[in-house]
Amino acid sequence: MEFTPHPGFVLWFTGLSGAGKTTLARAVEAELRARAMRVEVLDGDIVRQQLTRDLGFSKEDRDQNILRVGFVAQLLSRNQVAVLAAFISPYRDTRARVRAQTTHFIEVFVDAPLEVCAARDTKGLYARALAGEILHFTGISDPYEAPEAPEIHLRTDQLTVTECVQIILSALEARRLLPPAR
Repeated sequence: MEFTPHPGFVLWFTGLSGAGKTTLARAVEAELRARAMRVEVLDGDIVRQQLTRDLGFSKEDRDQNILRVGFVAQLLSRNQVAVLAAFISPYRDTRARVRAQTTHFIEVFVDAPLEVCAARDTKGLYARALAGEILHFTGISDPYEAPEAPEIHLRTDQLTVTECVQIILSALEARRLLPPAR
């Protein structure tokens, strides 16, 4: 049976800072490019510098940030682009709103315990948040609402990057959203 590509999809990587969202998105990007797919990575840090630098970190601003990114993801995915969105996106209701407006939305819960995320933190953000120097830090002074039923749940403290990528690729293949590896 020949593979017929879908009009694009959105892999929405959500999880705490340091859980591995960007690392996994970049690793999946390389695999998709190797399969000649059109791919765009939307990364929280980069988007904050370019598209949403006018927003702060209140709940309202975080929601607006995610909704703007969701709109961009929707535009790209409907034009046959595989979108890999790596955002903390701490609120379930906002992720649900993005899901509702996006075709082929796949939520990837990048899950690691807070202690593991803090230990991985090369920028020292968790230490600063715990010291009260950073306000509205997800997982410390602001909540993170874990997905209740993500399509893909990855425990990055228990799986390697390679194992996580294989789980994602297998899920995409099962949904016929990318061609099988040759």
